[in-house]
Amino acid sequence: MSYVEMLGAKVPIRMWADPGSVEEGALQQLRNVATLPWIKGLAVMPDVHYGKGATVGSVIAMQGAVCPAAVGVDIGCGMSAVKTSLTANDLPGDLSRLRSKIEQAIPVGRGMHDAPVEPGRFHGLATGGWDDFWGRFAGVAEAVKFRAERAAKQMGTLGSGNHFVEVCTDTTGSVWLMLHSGSRNIGKELAEFHIGVAQKLPHNQGLVDRDLAVFVADTPQMAAYRNDLFWAQEYAKYNRTLMMALLKDVVRKEFRKAKPSFEQEISAHHNYVAEERYEGMDLLVTRKGAIRAGSGEYGIIPGSMGTGSYIVKGLGNEKAFNSASHGAGRRMSRSAAKRRFSTKDLEDQTRGVECRKDSGVVDEIPGAYKPIEQVIDRQRDLVEVVAKLKQVVCVKG
Repeated sequence: MSYVEMLGAKVPIRMWADPGSVEEGALQQLRNVATLPWIKGLAVMPDVHYGKGATVGSVIAMQGAVCPAAVGVDIGCGMSAVKTSLTANDLPGDLSRLRSKIEQAIPVGRGMHDAPVEPGRFHGLATGGWDDFWGRFAGVAEAVKFRAERAAKQMGTLGSGNHFVEVCTDTTGSVWLMLHSGSRNIGKELAEFHIGVAQKLPHNQGLVDRDLAVFVADTPQMAAYRNDLFWAQEYAKYNRTLMMALLKDVVRKEFRKAKPSFEQEISAHHNYVAEERYEGMDLLVTRKGAIRAGSGEYGIIPGSMGTGSYIVKGLGNEKAFNSASHGAGRRMSRSAAKRRFSTKDLEDQTRGVECRKDSGVVDEIPGAYKPIEQVIDRQRDLVEVVAKLKQVVCVKG
């Protein structure tokens, strides 16, 4: 399957999604992005759906400009996964204890650790760069400085919404660990601060949507945003690294007799900005609900909490700015899902998965998401499938 090209004001809109299945609001957002003076390319992933300002599932390449609302408020949100030496035969019939131990080790929702987690306590965890990272917090926006203690205690926590920790098995029976989270509250507050700054700048007053306000190169506002953006992206990376260390610690203790070992971790942002070069131009590429899929690069494309996920390898398709989808993508809003589905529906759709099955997670029901197999099928020229995973334990934020 290749892309469909739609006419845009400044650039063509390359869609790996079926245009007929994309809601009109999302299509209008894509047309709006294509009007921006700084736009150099726009690629649309098969999991595209309506977002704030820009759609979730879009790759926006601009020259000398970046749109903070297009990055989103969960800066650096992404996935991590690791294959273990365990097999399905090592797992107990009742997985409720394992889920409970994971929930005890990794705070969910708005929760945080009682004290900052010391990375040096974990065997094999590289700690180089941590001190420098926290030292650079002194250079972020004054508006969030008072959040330093909270940011330190939220490092290594899951958050809420569609964030999750999972134990999965692949088609060969191997056990994988996987998690999805971002830059927690500190990233959200940095994003909201800079979005507010951008919306007041004179050059943004004539835009078709105020949520598409940008920072432009060689301005103090752009320099400040880039500093805070890249710091928050690092926070998200470290957050996932620490959570994975906590998760491995649980697995080592729960499966002590099996002496589990772990392969190299796969980690990928899917709400972020990268400096990349295409067609001789240095561009700022914003992936909002999209992963980088350069040639040979590993990525993770999760489905919903009852359907499974895919480990993929990028094919380096420059027409899509070396990108792929970040997941299944929602096909209905959270409020619509709550109106449509019941806890009985949730139980039916997550049968065989040890997870919450209460009204608090009905908005995350598989039926609220697009079928992951269809999403994968529409991007066969962007990625190749390496492994298909099915969750057996799912801890939701």
